[in-house]
Amino acid sequence: MRAFREHTGVVAPLNRSDLDTDQIIPKQFLKRIERTGYGEFLFYDWRYAGDGKPRPEFVLNQPAYSGASILVAGKNFGCGSSREHAAWALNDYGFRVVIAPSFADIFATNARNNGLLLIALPERQIATLLDRAQQSEGYTLHVSLLDKTVRDNKDFSAEFEIDDFRRTCLLEGLDEIGLTLKHESEIAAYESRLVSRGW
Repeated sequence: MRAFREHTGVVAPLNRSDLDTDQIIPKQFLKRIERTGYGEFLFYDWRYAGDGKPRPEFVLNQPAYSGASILVAGKNFGCGSSREHAAWALNDYGFRVVIAPSFADIFATNARNNGLLLIALPERQIATLLDRAQQSEGYTLHVSLLDKTVRDNKDFSAEFEIDDFRRTCLLEGLDEIGLTLKHESEIAAYESRLVSRGW
């Protein structure tokens, strides 16, 4: 998993609440067994019309947000099913940070395990970010997990909360497998003791 420390990127505004995982990555694209290749299907039903042509009105199809790596959205982001593919799709598309008023618990765990930083800010601050991203082409934010801040190059600055465990995992690039491997020597010693006792 890629470690996360600091990131500066273009902001894509998606002013929608209760954005569920089937909207993030529709069910028909869950047949792959790899974690990659999902980015092209992110928000597919909103990005493309029935004939497969891009919808020009959708934010990710607009040139102003090309290469966006920070997504700002409404409350309860990632609700719905527990599919980890939603985090994979956001990552594969190029997003490193999602900022919203709140997130679904299972999605938050999946995001952490895939190096995606989720930041919860009050709705009034979210409204400011959405407005600035819509009004200013190429609007960027600098996010620091080191000092837990979000700021732009004007006058916006906010601190965010994140539990120590999640922060450590992101800073060190540790998913659940990585966390286990940190204790590889202790696990090997324990298994060796079991073998010596005939277990």
